[in-house]
Amino acid sequence: MKTKDELPECPVATTVSVIGSKWKLLIMRNLLVRPWRFNELKKDLDGISQKVLTDSLRTMEEDGIITRTVYPEVPPHVEYALSELGESMRPILDAMKEWGTEYKNML
Repeated sequence: MKTKDELPECPVATTVSVIGSKWKLLIMRNLLVRPWRFNELKKDLDGISQKVLTDSLRTMEEDGIITRTVYPEVPPHVEYALSELGESMRPILDAMKEWGTEYKNML
């Protein structure tokens, strides 16, 4: 997780630095519904590469947005879920969904 000194001065820029990529937002959209496994996310996020998904999940975990749970099974079972901090972003994503719906209806 970044320190306060490593984050931008502007609160909006801070938010963008944490969730600003297209893929992070779409990963969060999925995790708002339920925990997902890596391959489920890969299949659902059309066009994402394995490297970008891995890097995004790693960064989001480091930033405290998601949790990674490894179940001791063969083969290993790993699930990603929103952390409490990630869950606190639900209103932001809900507002984005509402705005996107209204925008599409205006066209």
